Amino acid sequence: GAEALATSGTSSTEGPERPGPLQDETLGVASVPSQWRGVQGIRGETKSCQTASIATAEASVQARKHVDAEVQTEAPEPVSLPSVPRYNGPQLAAFLRKVEAMVTRELNKNWQSHAFDGFEVNWAEQQQTVNCLHTLSYPPAQGQGLHVTGVSWNSTGSVVACAYGRLDDGDWSTLRSFVCAWNLDRRGLSPQQPSAVVEVPSAAMCLAFHPTRPSHVAGGLYSGEVLVWDMSRPEDPLLWRTGLTDDTHTDPVYQVVWLPEPRHSHRFQVLSVAADGKVLLWQGVGAGRLQLSAGFALAVQQLPRNTKLKKPSRGEAEVGATAVAFSSFDPSLFVLGTEGGFPLKCSLSAEEAAVTRMPSSVPLRAPAQFTFAPHGGPVYSVSCSPFHRNLFLSAGTDGHAHLYSMLQAQPLTSLQLSHKYLFAVRWSPVRPLVFAAASGEGDVQLFDLQKSSQKPTVSVKQTEDESPVYCLEFNCQQTQLLAAGDAKGTVKVWQLSSEFTEQGARETELLDQLASEVAS
Repeated sequence: GAEALATSGTSSTEGPERPGPLQDETLGVASVPSQWRGVQGIRGETKSCQTASIATAEASVQARKHVDAEVQTEAPEPVSLPSVPRYNGPQLAAFLRKVEAMVTRELNKNWQSHAFDGFEVNWAEQQQTVNCLHTLSYPPAQGQGLHVTGVSWNSTGSVVACAYGRLDDGDWSTLRSFVCAWNLDRRGLSPQQPSAVVEVPSAAMCLAFHPTRPSHVAGGLYSGEVLVWDMSRPEDPLLWRTGLTDDTHTDPVYQVVWLPEPRHSHRFQVLSVAADGKVLLWQGVGAGRLQLSAGFALAVQQLPRNTKLKKPSRGEAEVGATAVAFSSFDPSLFVLGTEGGFPLKCSLSAEEAAVTRMPSSVPLRAPAQFTFAPHGGPVYSVSCSPFHRNLFLSAGTDGHAHLYSMLQAQPLTSLQLSHKYLFAVRWSPVRPLVFAAASGEGDVQLFDLQKSSQKPTVSVKQTEDESPVYCLEFNCQQTQLLAAGDAKGTVKVWQLSSEFTEQGARETELLDQLASEVAS
């Protein structure tokens, strides 16, 4: 085909300069054999594998032994009942007529006896009288050597709070301190990790939970300030503060109390007592400020002179207040403990103006109405009986607890509970004849005047090294609990047995008798 194509080209008559006309040609098929398949075929390999032969086995099991057993009870024997003899009616009637007079005489004699008056059978299992339920602390406060200066239970009875400060000599006005709270009902309670912690710019000397709002707590500082916190707001707990004004206390605040407003019982004010001799009532207003609404001053020259008192120091114009307690029967009546050692009966209704040079935005009044016989040193604590309108307790640095009647200056009884200071005393909220005291020797003492009027029924060791116990409070909701704080920075929650929580049959009557016998 190639030769014919070449020949036809050269034999054209057109000449080399003119191409000949195009013509269709049919050519043969050209084929090129593949060398790749042959090469791959030579290199191919065939392989195979086989698993090992599988072993099989068969086995059978057949039980070859069996046991049968039978049990049969013996035939029951008939039980013969003893025959009951018929009673002799006439003889029984004659016997009853014969002993009737004697039995009646003995029953009348027992009915008139008072041998078992007040006795109640206790069917409950006997438990240890007092045991420690919790030991609470805040390590940063303990690391600074701070004391627990006050304890308080909230309105639900499930949260206990404490104030950290210092009660020994020194200037603690700029000492950073804390207010801590523990929720005892919270699952996974950690004794050294409070539920809430508030940092305070000065040593905290006292605190008190709000009567109806479980998270609101008021506190008094060494610098003289009074503050109110909301423990449910950890980021910004401060609600109100007095600030440092002419109305503010100039000495440490030793106690704060919540009081209902006279015309609005659902609203509360804060009352504070301090060593500067002033008793002040504060009301929360806008902008986070506590505003003074009323005030009293303990001027020396206006104290009632119904009992012999030590001469005040020259230049002393006011008597420092150290403690306060309000009557459960008269909301305007309260008792003050003083640095002079004598309790004062006072009234919020007093109208007499106080003779004082202390500056104040409201007129200060003189509240004292009656002066009681003094302790041998300053009074650190007072407590009014919740069951009797005329009885109150006081505790002082002379180590004595005095039981007073509002009707006479001399104490009804005086108990020496410690050879050192006595820092706190509190009536039980449920037992009329029971009270507790905190001593400078590290003891918490519980008294039951129904059992003994001279020695404690139970004395428990709060601190092993006899460091002082500074404060204590009964729980009014969970009445078996008592909290106490000490100089080691520890709060212990004591659980009381029913012996201290269940009121006896004639207990209130005995309390009335105790008050009336000595006061008459």
